[in-house]
Amino acid sequence: MIQLHHYPSTASMVPHILLEELAVPYERVLVDRTQDIHKTTAYLKLNPNGLIPVLTDGDLVLYETAAICLHLCDTHPQAALAPPLGTPQRAHFYKWLVWFTNTLQATLMVYFHPERWVHAHNHGAAKEVQHMAQNQIRPMLRQVDTELARHGGAWMLGDAYSALDPYLFTLCRWTRNFDNGQARSLPHIGPFLQRMLERPAVQRALANEGLSAPFV
Repeated sequence: MIQLHHYPSTASMVPHILLEELAVPYERVLVDRTQDIHKTTAYLKLNPNGLIPVLTDGDLVLYETAAICLHLCDTHPQAALAPPLGTPQRAHFYKWLVWFTNTLQATLMVYFHPERWVHAHNHGAAKEVQHMAQNQIRPMLRQVDTELARHGGAWMLGDAYSALDPYLFTLCRWTRNFDNGQARSLPHIGPFLQRMLERPAVQRALANEGLSAPFV
């Protein structure tokens, strides 16, 4: 039985949506961050970084969201959630997956946790770090919007839905409460997010996590 160790509205939403898309048996294991469960000895044995998500699949224990996505794609090839190996489309899939996790998500984490980048109790510096992070996020979102406009397809890779789409949906969702520069305001990302919200797997994941509107 696959187990997804998750917490609502975190990066674990990405494999959560993928598992719902795959319609395979799996179990959700809540890692309550409000109780610091992700810092307990038991959880650190699964992920020594103390981060969410973790996916277990038999004896396999896997952390890092992008790695979990690749594992699910590779072990369920019939779902075609990634382009065929060795194709240019697969290369672009890798490019965007790495960019999402290493560039856009990493900068979003600086925005949400600026205190990690300054001395303790230096609230002014933390606000400045947050401001600068948001200034970097805006052009990143425009880059994605431009890519959607370039190919004119419904999904990140064009006409074919892939594991990139839940990833983009989740990261864009994190901008919903920005003072300005929300992903939903962009001309091509906005309709993309609405298409994602119409997918039954996304609706189930949002319901499973107990989330309420606004979703994006």
